[in-house]
Amino acid sequence: MKKTISNCDIDFDRNGRQIGFYRLPYSGHDDAWGVLPVPLAVIRNGAGPTMLLQGGNHGDEYEGPITLGEIIRDLDPAKVSGRLIIAPAINLPAVNAGLRVSPIDGLNFNRTFPGDPKGSTTLQLSSFVHDVLFPMADVFVDLHSGGSSLSIVPSAIVEPAEDAALAGRIRKAVGAFDAPMSVVISNRGDTRTSTAAAVQAGLVTVGTEMGGSGTVSVKALEVCRRGVRNLLHHFGVVESDTPPPSGEPEHLYELGPSAHILSEDTGVFEPCHALGDTVRAGDIAGRVHCLSDPRRPPVDLVASVDGILYGLRHPGQVRPGNCCAVIASPCHAS
Repeated sequence: MKKTISNCDIDFDRNGRQIGFYRLPYSGHDDAWGVLPVPLAVIRNGAGPTMLLQGGNHGDEYEGPITLGEIIRDLDPAKVSGRLIIAPAINLPAVNAGLRVSPIDGLNFNRTFPGDPKGSTTLQLSSFVHDVLFPMADVFVDLHSGGSSLSIVPSAIVEPAEDAALAGRIRKAVGAFDAPMSVVISNRGDTRTSTAAAVQAGLVTVGTEMGGSGTVSVKALEVCRRGVRNLLHHFGVVESDTPPPSGEPEHLYELGPSAHILSEDTGVFEPCHALGDTVRAGDIAGRVHCLSDPRRPPVDLVASVDGILYGLRHPGQVRPGNCCAVIASPCHAS
């Protein structure tokens, strides 16, 4: 393992707390030879597993970066057994702009893995995570929220894994996080996400969805803080006075092929149920109103599956293709 990495001022093998930067070369209009100083921290103490904790994958999701910043500042290295690598604002351009995608190249960081070290800024960032940070880690935790476009029930996410042993370790870790819901999400089968790439690299992987609407939720932030502490104990990195649950989640949900309810019209979305409500196939999940033409009745959006109303669109205005509601169904897979 390399003790130094080009453009990074952290020694990943040194004990103690280090807070520094991965400086990605960036030549924009206003700075010919500048860099993007992506914050990075390592807290290490002796032997033990390495956990990679990531926040700011999307720049408008805040519970994760807040939680990781607190750990960086407050965790006593003497209480650590192993190593924490913490990237609290990995997609720095998007975090600074409060946007889902990077304002530099317009790319969604979470759809660029494994990245390209010679590509655009976002591709270089995902390459750094994939090629440099993943090989050092045993565990990957990617803290998401619903962002500006969705409100989501605070939940821990199971990334599907083909390897049965790895899949079992992932589900036990998700159970230890102890969120109000645990959900299997494959992102419509897209393998370019950070969690899918981490599973492909053999890492025990836990994702989250914490609140959303582009704001900080008091409830979701507490779930996030407690869940990360639970994971630190679960993997033996930091002991806790209140050990987390053991075993897989008691109630596991999934987003199936009919989970996402999409608008086919331009207008304003009216939800007909609250987050966490039980809905049945055939129920009207919401309506799209054409405010510019009162002669037109609203268009009903009908649920295709039974389950829990897991996500709701936050901005009222919608256009064809927008996701307006998401239904999580009980997971019956073994």
